[in-house]
Amino acid sequence: MELQKWIDKGYELLLEYTPKILLALTIWIIGAFIIKYLRKGISKSMDKANYDPSLKKFLLNLISWLLKIALIVIVLGTMGIQTASFAAIIAAAGLAVGLALQGSLGNFAGGVLIMIFKPIKLGDLIEAQGEIGVVKEIEIFTTKLTGLSNREIIIPNGALSNGNIINYTTEGTRRVDLVFGVGYDSDIKEAKAVLMKVLKDNPKVLTEPAPTVNVLELADSSINFAVRPWCKGEHYWDVYFETTENTKEALDAAGIEIPYPHAVEIQKKE
Repeated sequence: MELQKWIDKGYELLLEYTPKILLALTIWIIGAFIIKYLRKGISKSMDKANYDPSLKKFLLNLISWLLKIALIVIVLGTMGIQTASFAAIIAAAGLAVGLALQGSLGNFAGGVLIMIFKPIKLGDLIEAQGEIGVVKEIEIFTTKLTGLSNREIIIPNGALSNGNIINYTTEGTRRVDLVFGVGYDSDIKEAKAVLMKVLKDNPKVLTEPAPTVNVLELADSSINFAVRPWCKGEHYWDVYFETTENTKEALDAAGIEIPYPHAVEIQKKE
């Protein structure tokens, strides 16, 4: 008798919930298809609007998750589960998680701001939070840079979005700031001509904006020149090192002295 009672109860539950389960499965399959179709449509629209790849990926994932959560709530409601209570549980859990992960939420918000306002994009050479590197990847919580010595640098998006960012790539060109000193016995005009020739002979130095060579200061043991060539962002370090090396060779060839700190020499003799 007891076994028959359980069999009858199971039969009743089967009759009651089978239609609901089948309906929920149908809604889930159709909903998943609609979400997939919508994702493809939104992706194509973003491609036409030339969305940044990082922003596109982030928004598609966010939209997909929101739609899936909505679909789960609908499916649970179809099966007779009180979605109001379910929503309250989600809200309470979200509040608890939010209080525990305030820093992570700040980084998430920072990532959203970076992706929306686009102060940086993939491939940009930037300086931020005391680090310099090329933007390799913009993730939801962090941004990854490739440092000048091929180091991977990971910066939290919260700090990145709230701090100063120097983007060396946005304008397309960079100015290389160099200082070279010559002896007081040197002819200023000749020295300037030698320095300018070094710049003009370098094909990576741009003619517009034009490079400049000017007397910067009359120092203790040298006349210092401010040498300012312009170049494309990707040629910055090439121009920096090549100009330094070529300047030494050109000044030596012209017989123009590059003075060294005399105070150091005196200390060595003592």
